[in-house]
Amino acid sequence: MNWKVFPKIEIEKKELYNLHPVALEILFRRGIKTQKEIESFLHPDYENDLSDPLEFFGMKKVVERIGQAREKKEKVLIFGDYDADGITASLVLTQVLSWLGVEAQSYIPNKELEGYGMNMAAVEKFSEEGINLIITVDCGITSIAEVARAKELGMDVIITDHHHVPENIPLAYAVINPKLKDNACDCGDLAGVGVAFKLAQALCGKFLPEKEDQLKWLLDLVAIGTVADCVSLVGENRTLVKYGLVVLSKTRRVGILELFKVGRIQIDEDNFPDTQKISFQIAPRINAAGRMDHAKIAFDLLLENDPVRAREMALEVEAHNQNRQKITKQVVDEAMAEAEEKFKNKKIIFSRSEHFPVGIVGLAAGRVANKYNRPMGIFRKEKDVSIGSFRSIPLVDIIEVIGECGEFLEKFGGHSQAAGVTVKNENFDKFCAKMDRVIEKKLEGVDISLEIKIDAELSAEDIGFKLSDEIRRMEPFGQGNSEPVFAIRNMIVQDLKWVGNGEKHLKLFLRPDDDSPRIFEAIGFGMPDEFRTVKQGDKADVAFNLQQDQWNGSKKLQLRIIDLKVL
Repeated sequence: MNWKVFPKIEIEKKELYNLHPVALEILFRRGIKTQKEIESFLHPDYENDLSDPLEFFGMKKVVERIGQAREKKEKVLIFGDYDADGITASLVLTQVLSWLGVEAQSYIPNKELEGYGMNMAAVEKFSEEGINLIITVDCGITSIAEVARAKELGMDVIITDHHHVPENIPLAYAVINPKLKDNACDCGDLAGVGVAFKLAQALCGKFLPEKEDQLKWLLDLVAIGTVADCVSLVGENRTLVKYGLVVLSKTRRVGILELFKVGRIQIDEDNFPDTQKISFQIAPRINAAGRMDHAKIAFDLLLENDPVRAREMALEVEAHNQNRQKITKQVVDEAMAEAEEKFKNKKIIFSRSEHFPVGIVGLAAGRVANKYNRPMGIFRKEKDVSIGSFRSIPLVDIIEVIGECGEFLEKFGGHSQAAGVTVKNENFDKFCAKMDRVIEKKLEGVDISLEIKIDAELSAEDIGFKLSDEIRRMEPFGQGNSEPVFAIRNMIVQDLKWVGNGEKHLKLFLRPDDDSPRIFEAIGFGMPDEFRTVKQGDKADVAFNLQQDQWNGSKKLQLRIIDLKVL
């Protein structure tokens, strides 16, 4: 893997910033240079950093319509999505509407049977049940026919979504989407749960100002959904997640606490959560319910207050997660074999099978895309259509590429890095061929080989708690604010061992190639078999994240290995 080391930045009067020189250089490289910008970045402020929700186009109209539903005691339905973002968005809106005294029920479709977004059968069902108002969360922006049918049946539809806005959008009662050009604010890259939270802010501001402080206690849900959906963690999202992690560390949600216990996830005020714990431990379990069965299990778990029932549901969710891991590996292995056989010299990869579960294809596509550093589409072939998910790389806006091939599709939607499509089987080969041509043209002459971007090369003297503490102040890390990567050269392997279940993790004890007495502990999780040849006494360059490992009230520095080059 290639290492790209960023050139050193010369900064005048470094001492005025009162920061470790390496931390200061990282901030400057990310465009955060003035004292005011640095202060704002390191210390997000909930009261001052959030945009006015009424600056969203259509928000006033939405608030008035929900107020009308409140006065007339109308039946309201929240139509969510089946992933962690959609589930948490549904929960946020359910909570706030309950404060308002609005009778609202939640509906999350079955991914396998109903697919993404609204569907006609569900709309007909809602009409029969006497629903007056449908509010979508994390979906709806492409549901033109379904919204039209709801209108015919006498139901109003409010769409709250954050996905790509197509050329034609549904003629709903109102549409709230941060990507709409008519917004009066720069509404940022909010997740579906972030949009739901903005609506919650607007509703409390209008009807329940006394509840505005309580909104902060919904930020654990906002953090989970935002991180899970891989949106950019800068601007307003950074503030929402930063405060959300604090709330998550103190959460008293019985369902979440049982999820932690069953999954052996250590989160409390002594084991402060971070985005990695959400990404790799919490979100996969919430998502597993929708991928393997029905997302309502996860929704009900997060809403549950009875410990016994929550325990039962948490065990069910955990079983789904373990099954999800097993099936994902099977799909990934098959897709990678196809990539090696058919797409070795291509810049986009496709895989399709009748036995790929719809709930797994997106997750598997992400694994393959990361492995080969090129866009990947995995499809489940059904009788007449193929349903697929794409995952991309930063160099390719996949929703833009899919849009250029839209004449072959029944429907599509998503983000720059993740999207879903439905294509008739008769058009599948033509669709893939055009996508291949478009991608080849976009990446012509571009080096897409795997690369690690190194923020700074460190000496042994640079590595200490001062630098580590200042790096931690840059959290939460994620899209748009990646965790800094460092390199240190000529380290001697003092000792090593393979640890963990299946001995997949490499633990090293490294010392500098000089007279320094320091020994650095390093851990590489899930290291490839090629590193099995590393032995005691080897000299190596190491690319790593600088982290702190806390255990029983004590903490120590740890290098989390990203790559290792034995010299």
